[in-house]
Amino acid sequence: MPMTRFIATFGFIGLIPVAPGTFGSLAAIPVAWLLHWLGGFPLLLSATFLVFFAGLHATRVETMGTADHDPSSIVIDEVVGQWIALFPLSAGLWFGGAASHVFPWPGWVGAFILFRIFDIWKPWLVGRADRMHGPVGVMLDDVAAGVFAAVFVAIAAAISHGLLMK
Repeated sequence: MPMTRFIATFGFIGLIPVAPGTFGSLAAIPVAWLLHWLGGFPLLLSATFLVFFAGLHATRVETMGTADHDPSSIVIDEVVGQWIALFPLSAGLWFGGAASHVFPWPGWVGAFILFRIFDIWKPWLVGRADRMHGPVGVMLDDVAAGVFAAVFVAIAAAISHGLLMK
């Protein structure tokens, strides 16, 4: 199999026959934590940009000449979106000076659930990006879902830490 298939399916996770998008999002979390542990928010942010462009290329190659513009086996878009949903947690830990190995699991679980809700529901800009039909649309709908989830994660964190309730 070509390298583009490996990238598009996030190490073949996307070939799981049931709920590949959910499994792709789930697999993204420990990788995000590892990136955060190794280099904090700057590394997660940089990796997200790199994976977005690698995913865009891999999606373009893998869908070229096919009728299906967004096969369920392509989950690299879910990885990017999930990582964006985790930005408030990673950034908060990084800028707050927390130890790099800290894993505040309620926030990470919340980010996963919120991202999957927005990715499946496809409200507003998420749905608009999804209707673009092409590699850019494949990647951007999950970017938008990740941004929506990140906003909600940031609000939940602010409420949880008493920043909005004073």
